[in-house]
Amino acid sequence: MNAPHSGKSASLEVSVRPWFENDLTLLMRMNTAEMWAHLGGPESEEAVASRHQRYMKAVPGRVRMFTILFGDEAVGNVGYWAQHWRDQDVFEVGWGVLPEFQGHGIAMTATSAMLDILRDDVPGAIVYAFPGVSNFPSNAICRKLGFSLAGETEVEFPKGSWMKSNEWRLEFPG
Repeated sequence: MNAPHSGKSASLEVSVRPWFENDLTLLMRMNTAEMWAHLGGPESEEAVASRHQRYMKAVPGRVRMFTILFGDEAVGNVGYWAQHWRDQDVFEVGWGVLPEFQGHGIAMTATSAMLDILRDDVPGAIVYAFPGVSNFPSNAICRKLGFSLAGETEVEFPKGSWMKSNEWRLEFPG
């Protein structure tokens, strides 16, 4: 899928497109203490480069990462990946938007567009999101997009570091 999926947030034009090689610059811009405050802090440059390589390896129905565009400007990322959770094969979703673009509905619009792609890729998918309990904006996105709050849990991210998260679940019709 190469065409952007788009939506409107207020009067903003927001779309997502597949992750490209030149998006490493965006990933480096996103690797700040502010962006990673709910995820254990920034990563090393080597870890960011490794993450970028993983993002480049899209397999529809297993893992896909997208660049969030505001107009023509890359302002964040959103994606899904297959995961095993509570004895089920599910999909986890995540997103991030650069601080100067937060608070305008961009993440919610982009996440909604990505969920439409996932719904097309995997009808009947069970989807989870695990924002930190203190990450109020991301928890609000889950609520507004129709996820159900299953409660609090602990998830390992990054590897070796545990964080207290809310467990949000969404099930697509089959």
